[in-house]
Formats: sequence, structure tokens, C-alpha cells
Amino acid sequence: MQIITDFDYTAILALCAKYSLRVIFSLLIFFIGKWIVWRICLVIERVIQKAKLDKLIASFIVNSSKTIFLIIVIVAALANLGIDTTSFVAMLGAIGLGIGMAFKDSFGNIGAGILILFFRPFRIGDNIDIGGYNGVASELNLFSICLITGDGKSVIIPNKQVINSKIINFSLTPTRRVELLFSVDYKDDLRLAKDIILNIANQNELILKEPAPSVLVSALGAHSIDILVRFWVLNENYSATQSAMLEGVKMAFDEAGISIPYPQLVTHHIYEKESEDDK
Repeated sequence: MQIITDFDYTAILALCAKYSLRVIFSLLIFFIGKWIVWRICLVIERVIQKAKLDKLIASFIVNSSKTIFLIIVIVAALANLGIDTTSFVAMLGAIGLGIGMAFKDSFGNIGAGILILFFRPFRIGDNIDIGGYNGVASELNLFSICLITGDGKSVIIPNKQVINSKIINFSLTPTRRVELLFSVDYKDDLRLAKDIILNIANQNELILKEPAPSVLVSALGAHSIDILVRFWVLNENYSATQSAMLEGVKMAFDEAGISIPYPQLVTHHIYEKESEDDK
């Protein structure tokens, strides 16, 4: 049995010391970097809280930032060990690209949701109209918005569609103008009709006195004279006031003998006398 006498233990110890230091420094990079990431995310979370963003989006931003920063820390720790991180980064890029292609619509909705929260065209509880859908905004998440319509239906609209649609917010201001159109016959008393409409508007307690209600002739139609009434109400009184005005004017018109005309088709029959030759 041959005994190895010329074995260089110093080289082995130097190699172990070298890689031990790398491992120690890599661990320090990881744990210190992780602590720095935690502090950065804490600052981001405080900034988001001051900005009063939606809790779901705030959580998404914080978690996404934490993931990205941790990946950077892990890559730095691996690079300190002498591991080639080029292929590792390329693999992460390929995975990210594949996920992005598979869920591009979902990511588009996430991006649109973040834009909605930053620009704030509406808030939860606002009465809004999005692309013809009218209702109260009840929920906003990463992918869609939920509207509760007047008849109790829940309408789910993707955030991308919200961004690309016309948004009408009826709740940004405390008041809202109501416009109603009434038609009267040409043979009826126009001044009386206008006085009746204005009197009913002035007596309604839900209608604001400033700006004062206005009644004017808007058009001379083919079958009637169109009278337009405009008045302002609080947002929460919009539907009730509109309904009360329509009912009140109709009943007052009936009592005053003012008719609300409707299109009529008049036909004329021409009878020709038979000639002597046709008999």
C-alpha cells in the first residue's frame, strides 16, 4: 500500500478558504439584500397608503416590487459564487416572455386597472356610465370593474374595455341638471302650458332655486310645439324629481285641457263617379 507523502494540504486549505469566503459573502449579500428589499417595500407601502390607492392594487405593487428586487439579490449572490448567471437571466426572461404571451389580455387588464386607480376617473360608489352601461361602481379589482345597475344587475366590465370606453361620471359634482321635453298641440294655449310647467317646478321642494328653473320653446314640430324645461337637483334626487315632474305636468295638463299630441296618420279616400260608359 502506497502512502501519499507529497500531498499539498495548504492548497486544499487555500481553496476551501477561498470558496468559504465566497459562500459567506454570498449569504451576506442575500440576507442583507433581503433586509434592504424589505425596507424598500415598506417605504413603497407607506407611499401607497398616503396616496390612498385601492388595497388590492397596493398589495399587487408591493408584492411585485418585492419579487423583482429579490430576483436581483439572488442573481447577485449567485454571481458572487462564480456561477454564470447569463443563462439564468436568459431563462427567467424566456419564462417571463412565455407567461406574458399566454396572459397578455390579463396583464392588459392589470395595467388598465392600475391606470384607473392612478387617474381616478371614478370612485367606488359613484354613479357612472361606461360604454352604455349605467350603474353604481361597487368593486374594482386587477381585472375588471363591477357595476350595479338600477334594476339590481351586476355588470362585469374588463378594465381594458373601461379604459377604451367613454366614461361619464354623474357623481363628481353634487348637483345635476334635469332636462324634460313636453309637447303640446298647436291649438292649445302655449303661455298657459309654459306657466303650468314652471309653476310645478317652482313648487317642487327637491328642485334647487339657484339656478332657477327655466322653460322655453325648443322646436316647432310637425305635430306639436316642443317645450323644454331645465332645472337642477342634488344627485340623489335625480330620478325621483324627474318622475314627479312628468306625473305632475301630465295631471295639470289634463285639468287645464291641454293635450299632448301624438303622431297620427290621416288618410283620404277619393271616390270617382262612374261614367255612363262604365255602366
